[in-house]
Amino acid sequence: MEKPNRYHLALIALHWLLAFLIIFMLLVGLLSLKWMPNNPAKLLPLGFHMAMGILILVLMLVRIVVRVTTKKPEPATAGNRFLDFIGKLTHYALYLFAILMAVSGIGVASKAGLFTIVFGASGAPLPVDFFVYPVRYAHGYIALILLALIVLHFAAAMYHQFFRKDKLLSRMGIGRD
Repeated sequence: MEKPNRYHLALIALHWLLAFLIIFMLLVGLLSLKWMPNNPAKLLPLGFHMAMGILILVLMLVRIVVRVTTKKPEPATAGNRFLDFIGKLTHYALYLFAILMAVSGIGVASKAGLFTIVFGASGAPLPVDFFVYPVRYAHGYIALILLALIVLHFAAAMYHQFFRKDKLLSRMGIGRD
């Protein structure tokens, strides 16, 4: 059975959609929501953040199913067994931490009663401080780890594309084989 040169179109689409959504949500959380006071003006952006986080979780689960059930190209190589191992580990870590990010966000929302406050229009105020919930610390640390993994993933992709010149990005729909 011959291996394809590219990933399945659905996997490519999910990759780029999730890349955009995850980076956007990290920036919204780290640069905006984190610094906003917990008053009624925060309800709309917080609701958007929560809804997008749940969407990311669903899309990540769909992506795993698509990845497992479709044909994949040969594994990429950096020309070094250790770097190949780090590449594989980074990919698994990206999946894991994206899912943990969403799950920890759901944990914060659940502990703080945010589903009722934000989506149920209960009229109850937001908690004064989300850091009274230990899961909020986890959510913040996971965000930083996820951001570091994204930077590592991007740097590795650029290394392949511009130093190894192996056209790795064509596997994800950018450029020709």
